[in-house]
Amino acid sequence: MSDDTLWTGAPGNYTDPEAPAALAVVRELVNQGRFADATEAARRLFGGQSEVYQPLGDINLEFGATHQAYDSYKRELDLHTATVLVTYNIGEVRYMREHFCSNPHQVIVTMISANIPGQVSCTMSLSSRLKNNVTVTNANELVMEGICPSQRPSLRKGNSNDVTGIKFAAVVGLQIGGNTGKATVVNDQQLRLDNADWVVLVVAASSSFNGPFVNPADSKLDPTSIALNTLNLTRNLTYDQLKAAHLDDYQHLFYRLTIQLSRGLKDTHSLSTEKDRLNEEVGGEIRTSADRVKSFSIDEDPSLVELLFQYGRYLLISCSRPGTQVSNLQGIWNQEVAPAWDAAPHLNINLQMNYWPALPCNLSECQEPLFDFLASLAVNGSKTAKVNYQSSGWVTHHVTDIWAKSSAFLKNPKHAVWPMGGAWLCIHLWEHYQFSLDKDFLENKAYPLLEGCATFLVDWLIDGHGGYLETNPSTSPEHAFLTPDGQPASVSYSTTMDIMIIREVFSAVLLSAEVLGKSDTDLVKNIKKALPRLPPIQIARDRTIMEWVCLLDHRVHLQIFLHYKMIFEICLCRH
Repeated sequence: MSDDTLWTGAPGNYTDPEAPAALAVVRELVNQGRFADATEAARRLFGGQSEVYQPLGDINLEFGATHQAYDSYKRELDLHTATVLVTYNIGEVRYMREHFCSNPHQVIVTMISANIPGQVSCTMSLSSRLKNNVTVTNANELVMEGICPSQRPSLRKGNSNDVTGIKFAAVVGLQIGGNTGKATVVNDQQLRLDNADWVVLVVAASSSFNGPFVNPADSKLDPTSIALNTLNLTRNLTYDQLKAAHLDDYQHLFYRLTIQLSRGLKDTHSLSTEKDRLNEEVGGEIRTSADRVKSFSIDEDPSLVELLFQYGRYLLISCSRPGTQVSNLQGIWNQEVAPAWDAAPHLNINLQMNYWPALPCNLSECQEPLFDFLASLAVNGSKTAKVNYQSSGWVTHHVTDIWAKSSAFLKNPKHAVWPMGGAWLCIHLWEHYQFSLDKDFLENKAYPLLEGCATFLVDWLIDGHGGYLETNPSTSPEHAFLTPDGQPASVSYSTTMDIMIIREVFSAVLLSAEVLGKSDTDLVKNIKKALPRLPPIQIARDRTIMEWVCLLDHRVHLQIFLHYKMIFEICLCRH
């Protein structure tokens, strides 16, 4: 189980009063052409680490030794219905488990059934790798209450004794079918179900997270009461009613767009569901997605491309809705207390990529959490801009978290020293207006964020080489280069990535101001003065776009880590 509000930590201080002095040192080293030294000195601009996304826990279902001798096992995800179906046989009994997560009712629902009455028996329990306590309130309800670590967790189990982290609760309610079915409490920790025709598990969860600016210790939210109330709202609803509401909500979004690349009788659109298509038997065997991926280099099956395209839409629909948190690095599906890269939003392409499908794939509502998150970043980012860079407006860097961390990361300047994360995200605001032409959105949500971002960028630009305005220090996200004397470095001035993001934000502000009748402001005037002074794109001798203008007169050039920033530059060059 996952809950998108479960994170370590609390609101932090994302400012450093010593940063301006460090910035001056870095800029001087860049001006002297000492890029390797500037890279080392830029470590003084580091902020702290992000906090860590946490797993809620597990629902454990123990079916006994007889279920080890199963056959005909299948597990499938139906993108048309956003349901998971598991089926298998034990002798003459056909078992089925169906799962879905309902956005309208805010619950996870599972039905376990068999084709022969009285055959569903299992032991149910809840567990979590976080500090927790489980109680059985009655013969059809389990409650787990727990707390997240108040700091980044150790890998050692049970290491945290915090009482100040985000609190959480998960509640499981049971609906039992059949004349012989009964549930009993085991050791005050588990529920034992015997001889049912079917059972429905309804799971509700909540946390004490009350926004990025409220310390968990000060939160007045009671996650147990909230979860129980959510569960209570479903008690009089049947499984079919819960599923119907889920399908109506999900398919309202999913069926807005179809894609057809294949032809003939095997088109995905000639069949009622993706499950039907997968169930076509080829030589007596069902072709799994894994088999189709393996054979793609041979058959280039266009229906697999269709499937993966719609899978991406399913993921965005399932993790980013009005009122949720922003889609994080790996999405909401996480089972680790120490996930890779903290499962934190990365703003140097990953978060942008999560939301690229929203508009062209007709899922504009799914962008709302991104814009809410940007508003929070702007609050903390205005403090970072003022203290760290002595600038107006707001700024954020390449890694953030649920607390809207706006300061630089650490470990390596090639990704940490990059104050363009918020600027790149702001382009989504203008694109949303271009798709929707929603002037109210532009005026009340998008433009204030664009305005603050552009204000910082105007202050960030300084007089530089050749009479141009420049960014200094400047990095290319997660790339490095060799200096003319052969030293590895990542900090220089005016990388093409920086300049093209700035151009795009400035353009968005000018166009927005024209729509809103705000073209006479000081900011617009300053942008119009700055635009002609931005350095032009430089083309290398091999006719590629040069990322580091500091290497214009040198052949030595090395990209150590391939990141997809070139996608951004090529798209903007097209414009």
